[in-house]
Amino acid sequence: MNPKNRWKQLALTTQILFCGLVGFAQNSSGESSIHKVLQQRVDEVFDSLVKIRRDFHVYPELSGQEKRTSKKIEAYLLSLGFEVKTNVGGYGVVGILKGDKQGRQIAWRADIDAMPSDIPDVVDFKSKTEGVRHICGHDVHTTVGLGIANVLASQKENLKGTVYFIFQPSEENYQGAKAMIDDGLFDWMKPEEIYALHVTAFPAGFIAVRSQNPFSHTNHVKVSFKASNDNASRINFTKKIIGSFQNVEPDGPFWNLANLGDPQLGLSSPETIYKNYFTIPTDFVVKETENELLISTAVNSSNQKQLDSFLISLRKKLTESAYADDLISVTYSYEKATVMNDELLTQKTSKIIADIYGASKVIPLYGTVPGDIGDDFAYFQNTIPGVYFLLGGSDFERGVIADPHSPNFAVDEGCIKTGVQFFSSMIMERLNH
Repeated sequence: MNPKNRWKQLALTTQILFCGLVGFAQNSSGESSIHKVLQQRVDEVFDSLVKIRRDFHVYPELSGQEKRTSKKIEAYLLSLGFEVKTNVGGYGVVGILKGDKQGRQIAWRADIDAMPSDIPDVVDFKSKTEGVRHICGHDVHTTVGLGIANVLASQKENLKGTVYFIFQPSEENYQGAKAMIDDGLFDWMKPEEIYALHVTAFPAGFIAVRSQNPFSHTNHVKVSFKASNDNASRINFTKKIIGSFQNVEPDGPFWNLANLGDPQLGLSSPETIYKNYFTIPTDFVVKETENELLISTAVNSSNQKQLDSFLISLRKKLTESAYADDLISVTYSYEKATVMNDELLTQKTSKIIADIYGASKVIPLYGTVPGDIGDDFAYFQNTIPGVYFLLGGSDFERGVIADPHSPNFAVDEGCIKTGVQFFSSMIMERLNH
């Protein structure tokens, strides 16, 4: 995931909004006894989970190098009595929990890799691996996955169906999910739905979710002409034509990233300005060779259909222009899968969590985060319907801002408890009803 500091602005501007909610969010009075048992189990194992998270943090491993991390995960799952498969798509690990009764099959994915970074760690339990840090929160994701596994294992006799815990390597380079699938992951497991989360700068104790895509779609468009003595006019014309498709005012509030968290304009507002947008950056890349002129740039949209129609319309405009005879091609040179949450599952799972832990704990997102942000969990969703949640990890009063990929990234470890509680309950409900 590459938030490029957008979550930092979101966190700072939502501090007042969400801190006001913290004191009022209460568990539903209709909470059943089974969920109280689950919460009690979370309380019992929480301190041990914090230790596990800190161990992962101290010994981070880059994409494709997660050998120690995978061994730790394997040992923990085996200690719970799980069937465990290792070396799936690299250092991927899958733990299998079979309930005592027949039922639905559900998968939970947690990414396990860290990132290259020479910036000093901001916590006491600093990374001991030179040049590598967990500054995207995958140590938290892994720990939450293990915590859910622990809690649900303690209720094995009450579970209907099977839970697959997928611990995925190489998310940061967008390769791990594909590698696991290519290695036959779904040949021997057939989950009916799949879930994941990512820690964000929302406050700890809350989750946020949006049906369809929480992140925007990004492609790189490439226009190719035959080289000529008049390349400059072709460059200017192509930039102007591509730029004409943007539907956001160049000096408007959309570009102020602080507005992502604005109560009226931001992601959590029904009137958000972060929907139905199509934007073009100003940094075009131009390459000139003896035979060819290449002009490329990124295009970003909240809607995949906008991207599809853009390419068709752009090609039409160029083929009807004065430069049509020299036009070679108009293509997308870069495409990646975008997280797409199943609408019905998003509604059902959000309601489960809201009914048990309080409606104000679940923040609905109406907007789509702009920019080249993503998670290769999307490739699992291409095969299986699922939901990707955002887990709040900030404590604004203590200055702890869970802004992924930022130098001062830090996490309120209380979010581990929130993640394990909410999603243990959610999975239990999905299995048993």
